[in-house]
Amino acid sequence: MSVLDEVRRRAGELVGGGDGSRFAGIAGAVGAAVAVGAAIGVATERVLVRRSLLPDYASQEPFGQLRGRVVPVLATDGTSLHVEVEDPPPGSAADRLGDGLTVVFSHGYALEQDTWHYQRRDLGSLARLVFWDQRSHGRSGRGHKEYATIDQLGADLAAVVDATCPPGTPVILVGHSMGGMTVMAYADRRPEEFGTRILGAALLSTSAGGVAEIAFGMPGVVARAFHRAAPGVVSALATQKELVERIRGAGSDLGLMFTRRYSFASEVSPSLAAFVHQMLWNTPIDVVAEFIPTLDAHDKVRALASLARVETLVLVGEGDLMTPPEHSDVIAAHLPHTVLVRIPDSGHMVMLERYPEVNQQLRELISRVRARMGTEL
Repeated sequence: MSVLDEVRRRAGELVGGGDGSRFAGIAGAVGAAVAVGAAIGVATERVLVRRSLLPDYASQEPFGQLRGRVVPVLATDGTSLHVEVEDPPPGSAADRLGDGLTVVFSHGYALEQDTWHYQRRDLGSLARLVFWDQRSHGRSGRGHKEYATIDQLGADLAAVVDATCPPGTPVILVGHSMGGMTVMAYADRRPEEFGTRILGAALLSTSAGGVAEIAFGMPGVVARAFHRAAPGVVSALATQKELVERIRGAGSDLGLMFTRRYSFASEVSPSLAAFVHQMLWNTPIDVVAEFIPTLDAHDKVRALASLARVETLVLVGEGDLMTPPEHSDVIAAHLPHTVLVRIPDSGHMVMLERYPEVNQQLRELISRVRARMGTEL
């Protein structure tokens, strides 16, 4: 069956009914698609014109070029994980203190460790920093699809912590989106370490469950249809990787518009938008497909009990369409002593869009952890 046939089959399943009603439904869907396509074309043109007028304040920022000391790490299934460590600069506050506090950053779905660009740039004097590419993302090795699960990502994070944080080293775990789910999976896997080895956690733009109910800014009926169709359609597209990648390249302007829509809630620098767009486009379509089921099935509410034993930060952009603020509210409700922060005029990529505010909240989290340790800067 061709990819087009598969898409048609999925469309038929969605409209349901007998042959007549199915045909009418498809005809209506096609008509709607034409109208939507025309609207998207107009919207794309407007976005491109507006983008050309935006100040490019991040044009000199070396996105994707900041690199640390590479530490080889193997996951439990033998997949190679790309991990980088940033030691505190000699003479910095963290270097003088010498408590070894380490902050480990886990990125989100279809992204890579460079999403933490501004945190790597600005927070190195406060602690050791560890960044890693999740399996099948960025520079990490390609894992087998059966291991494309949140639980496996939690095991991968455990391997990263073991390889980069010597026994007795205090650790703060920071996760964005799927990376926040990874932190929850770690807590589910190693609850005994929270309050002993793991002393702090930050959960940015993430969810403890119910991803399959997120509307992504669409009307409810459209969102439900999208969730039913997406796994099959994306899997079908993944069988035509070369064709899909050519289409993705040809439709870069349209893709950039969607990147802006679902990553940000304000008019960001064109260079910043292009940087995020490139990371998303660098993620192979089959990797995108493989992680959809585990994201939809994700449920780690029970793991929040372990996080309640450490200093926590829950942070989200008010305009986040991918993991709406209500999901952060649910997490915070299970963490009675957490700091919950909603940042206005910001979307899913809040650590890039509003990095000064995010970095300040991370500084305060590090300070709270050190106050608990009795080794304040």
